Amino acid sequence: MTQKLSIVLSQMTQVVGDLAANADAMRAVRARHADADLILYPEFQLIGYPPEDLVLKPALADRATTLLAELAAETGDGGPAMLVGSVERAKDEYGNNVLYNIVALLDGGQIVATRRKHELPNYGTFDEKRVFVPGPLPDIVEWRGVKLGLPICEDGWLPKVCRHLAGQGAELLISVNGSPYEIDKDERRLTQVFASRVAETALPVIFLNRIGGQDEIVFDGCSFVLNGDGTTAHRLTDWEPEERVTHWTKGAGGWRCETGAIAEWEAHPADIYSAMILSLRDYVERNRFPGVVLGLSGGIDSAICAAIAADALGPDKVWCVMLPSRFTSQESLDDAAGCAEMIGCRLDAIPIAAAVDAFDAMLAGSFADKDVDITEENVQSRIRGVTLMALSNKFGPMLLTTGNKSEMSVGYATIYGDMAGGYNPLKDAYKMTVFALAAWRNGHVPRLSRNPVTPVMPANIVTKPPSAELRPDQKDEDSLPPYADLDRMLHMLVEEEASVDDVVQRYGFDRDAVVRIERLLMLAEYKRRQAPPGVKLSTRNFGRDRRYPITHGFRTG
Repeated sequence: MTQKLSIVLSQMTQVVGDLAANADAMRAVRARHADADLILYPEFQLIGYPPEDLVLKPALADRATTLLAELAAETGDGGPAMLVGSVERAKDEYGNNVLYNIVALLDGGQIVATRRKHELPNYGTFDEKRVFVPGPLPDIVEWRGVKLGLPICEDGWLPKVCRHLAGQGAELLISVNGSPYEIDKDERRLTQVFASRVAETALPVIFLNRIGGQDEIVFDGCSFVLNGDGTTAHRLTDWEPEERVTHWTKGAGGWRCETGAIAEWEAHPADIYSAMILSLRDYVERNRFPGVVLGLSGGIDSAICAAIAADALGPDKVWCVMLPSRFTSQESLDDAAGCAEMIGCRLDAIPIAAAVDAFDAMLAGSFADKDVDITEENVQSRIRGVTLMALSNKFGPMLLTTGNKSEMSVGYATIYGDMAGGYNPLKDAYKMTVFALAAWRNGHVPRLSRNPVTPVMPANIVTKPPSAELRPDQKDEDSLPPYADLDRMLHMLVEEEASVDDVVQRYGFDRDAVVRIERLLMLAEYKRRQAPPGVKLSTRNFGRDRRYPITHGFRTG
């Protein structure tokens, strides 16, 4: 009977749909650890997670089946076994084709066992019931004399599967995951979710998670090992790939993992900044853009976006463009120039006055006898959007948008104007978070940065009152509550689904002010439906998590 095991946790990234590249990456890990007994890979490592409706293509499942068999055959060399996540196509009791989210244990040249995911998450970013059917409560897998329980992601987040496996005599629980980043989720996984599974079963648990960006979500890794007494034996780093070799010994009390390195996971706001870097980097590079272009206004939102882009891609791949109008202050021009110089990226200036005059003349007949209002402000924003998109089309860089969650919540963004673009790092960041990120970045170099300089923007950008500069002496707080108050209102209305009265009761805000913000929040849904993707940070981001109808009549105030 086996009394010692060497298990490798391969915390790695995936490319959704690039099965050959994912298989080769697993082969490379196995080649580096030829003396190990078992190598673990994250959930759905062969396909990439989440595959969404891509997995419904029969050709993808067929290719996965072929590659999984090839990987299994390669374990006939006497080297380590592999636990690989993939998809299985089968017939249900009625003869219909169905798909399962599986893990397969490969060893000795064959597929030793497969286990199907039982608990299919269907909330927030997860939509697994749309494409998969649940497997039965899984049996243990006996491998080299060891009784393994293999709960797949959500199977370990709820108690039923792990209790069932413990009841079957499991000696070790191995949970491979595709668990996206959310603020504070790293510690919650360890100290609440999987610590509870250990307490309920008295079994050691391996939690393995992927890293990397996938459209609007990003995975932070933060894998770990808990022994059966609840102590932490290993903590892998956050955000970065790592191949951690763990050593296990079976004693009178069962299997126990030798203690290894305990990584310190990033605190706020460094973790948020890393999420933005990694998600933007993977989005730009995997979609094969040569870099990014963005409008640099001299304000804090575009400044922090330029800094994030340079950290993600390198300053040589960031092209900033100042688009001044007659309302643009010299202060903004100076701040934008200072920001670009500090970051080390290219800055061009393209004044829009001639285009504004042309639109004024073109619309003069139609706008006769009408006062100047927000329409003319929006024309300026749309001229900027057209100009930046022209640069993107002509030279290839992706246009980066820069609106924050506070603005997008209440519709303070111009559709087809400053909302135009391919990706938005700030989409799920409230304005006060933006302030915190800017202040932090001016004093720190992020661990993932490809532009290790600081500070990255003039201090004046962080401290001056925000303004869109679309009319004389314009300030955001002319028409909105102070951002500290607005963000409290929005956090309750969006993240907590609270009512107007709930907000008033907690903070004592003027009720009419909260009623107005709720109204703006509801009215702006049509804009958000047309907004570019952006990295998810919270539990209720716009798009994947919060899915409201555009047309509805419900209000709480």
